[in-house]
Amino acid sequence: MLKIVVFDSGYGGELFADLLEEELPVVEVIRVIDWRNADKIQSNPKEARKLAKTALRPYIGKVDLIVFANHLLTITSLKHFQRKYRDQVFLGLKLKYPEKPPRGTIFILTTKAVSKTINYHNYLFHLKSKNKTILLDSWPAKIDDGELTETEIAATLNRSTKDNYRPKEIVLACAQFQDIKAELRNFYGHNLKIYDSFKDSLRDVCKTLKIRGINGRKIK
Repeated sequence: MLKIVVFDSGYGGELFADLLEEELPVVEVIRVIDWRNADKIQSNPKEARKLAKTALRPYIGKVDLIVFANHLLTITSLKHFQRKYRDQVFLGLKLKYPEKPPRGTIFILTTKAVSKTINYHNYLFHLKSKNKTILLDSWPAKIDDGELTETEIAATLNRSTKDNYRPKEIVLACAQFQDIKAELRNFYGHNLKIYDSFKDSLRDVCKTLKIRGINGRKIK
């Protein structure tokens, strides 16, 4: 059986591992979630790389694929791991581009550490549309702990959008935010288009391992 390691520092990794197990029953998913060092991995690229190397050392070269379910680690360290460990295949969660030119201003929900990277600024440049970055550094830890309430979500987003603008489309640039899609739609409206990296990454996994989804269907 093919073996996939999912590495992250919080609940986003658990959610992506859940998706892999649901869609790809032909693989064994190994969850390597470094909860203890979540704050360092979410906020410090150099420390995140060091901690990832330590956590993944028992698996490098021994599994079919390692996936970083963490945008910051993907942006800052994926190429480093691919160069350093050429006998191991790595993938990561990439920043999602809208399928069509956004209607109006597109909101991007992320963290300060991601927003400061060169890759994030390149992403905004290639987005070629009006956009607004909303930094939500306290949310990942609260989602991990089950403490982020719909009331707090609404209050935070109200403070971030003083002109009361309601976007029709948003990008999730933090894996944990996958867990609050329903709350975001409750706030911004149920017709809100949400872009996240999970499906694209699932397709990348299938392409890399040359497999199909459950019942042999192609992942769309």
